Amino acid sequence: MNLSRRLESLRYDGNTGGAPNEAAIPDAGTGTTGTLSQIQEAKAAEASNTASHPDDGSPSTIHASEALRDLKERASKTLFERLGSRLSDSSMDEAELHQFVRDELKVVVDEEQVPLTSAERQRLMAEIIDDVLGHGAIQRFLDDPEITEVMVNRYDSIYVERFGRLHKTEAKFSSDEALRRIIERIVSRVGRRIDESSPLVDARLPDGSRVNAIIPPLAVNGPSLTIRKFGREALTVNNLIEFGSLSPEMAELLRACVLARMNIIVSGGTGTGKTTLLNVLSSFIPVEDRIVTIEDAVELQLQQEHVVRLESRPANIEGRGEVSIRDLVRNSLRMRPDRIVVGEVRGGESLDMLQAMNTGHDGSISTVHANSPRDAVARLETLVLMAGMDLPLRAIREQVASAVNLIVHITRLRDGTRRVTHITEVQGMEGDIVTLQDAFVFDYSAGVDANGRFLGKPIPTGVRPRFTDRFVELGIPISPAVFGAHMAGGVR
Repeated sequence: MNLSRRLESLRYDGNTGGAPNEAAIPDAGTGTTGTLSQIQEAKAAEASNTASHPDDGSPSTIHASEALRDLKERASKTLFERLGSRLSDSSMDEAELHQFVRDELKVVVDEEQVPLTSAERQRLMAEIIDDVLGHGAIQRFLDDPEITEVMVNRYDSIYVERFGRLHKTEAKFSSDEALRRIIERIVSRVGRRIDESSPLVDARLPDGSRVNAIIPPLAVNGPSLTIRKFGREALTVNNLIEFGSLSPEMAELLRACVLARMNIIVSGGTGTGKTTLLNVLSSFIPVEDRIVTIEDAVELQLQQEHVVRLESRPANIEGRGEVSIRDLVRNSLRMRPDRIVVGEVRGGESLDMLQAMNTGHDGSISTVHANSPRDAVARLETLVLMAGMDLPLRAIREQVASAVNLIVHITRLRDGTRRVTHITEVQGMEGDIVTLQDAFVFDYSAGVDANGRFLGKPIPTGVRPRFTDRFVELGIPISPAVFGAHMAGGVR
């Protein structure tokens, strides 16, 4: 049975008094008649009055939703056929392409001759345009500023992160093919590819949002897509202070450290906000400094003008042409940088980064995955070993101790908030151990409020870092009250 007949079969022969172009549908649950939209409104009212869900199993509701879904799939397929190569026509700008798609879609929907209300028609056209030009079922989540991450486990299972908490949505793609089409559109825009021979890829959206996609045979349940959104505006240090992620005293210390050209490592787990904090730290770099940034996928939003942005490149389909982070770090040393900012060290490039910090490129900043400042040191040691150099462990630790001045650790707490929990000085070596000293730690002892939100805040340990002598030499002012005096600290 074709779509028009299926909707026609749902008509009711009685006099409904409704608009002539709307299909009157008998509702098995209530015995009433009306248009699809009227019945849906009646059921919504009934649900609010009885505080219970409507009978979603009624034949009329199922048939109507199936008919609309079939109409969407049919119209989308026809529209793709009519558009052809125009979707990739570089001679058309975005505005012209959107207008052309809207005009063609109107013709396609009119040809179906299906009775729809004005609201249903607008919703149908908006969803099809999202499929063709946007990101399909997840487009509205990408447009929602409150959502920070979108996770598509498979075509019919979509989760979002809002205010640090995960929520399952009712949205879904029509099929694996529809999800695969969105993934291919995203990766093709940044010159990447995804297919059976290269079934996983890191990419980015035009706004800088980070994208990871993986497809069968690696993804057993079908294509999977994860998008970590970037805010429309880069967060500033004042924003982090307002959110409670930083204290004003922490911000003053970090600003002085950047101006004094300290080498800083930002550590933390996945999704804790390391890149955001890296952006904030980079905002303290003087405008006259030449900055070279190195990333797997461009995410940093530096506000300075004198910036050279480098991005690694995966191998092509023949397995050639790969340019790694390590290659870019080595190349950056020949580009006369004042500062080198590496988005993340995760392999042998950590050795080159430490050597750069030790050979005149002070003021460099990078991030590393770790669960604590002490773990960050251990992870750097492991990453240096991945460079393939047969170095003794003590030599590696000496490299770390002499290269890194400061570790800033950020944690995602159970309440969903992201807080800087440690600012830790790397003091040097004692025997075979790299010695660390906390300048700030997060006060967990304050407990939580009725909503489960942590009441604590970062507090100074009362120990003044050794590197503050450098502030005096360079004439960088910092208030003595920054470090407090009410807590004692010791070398760990």
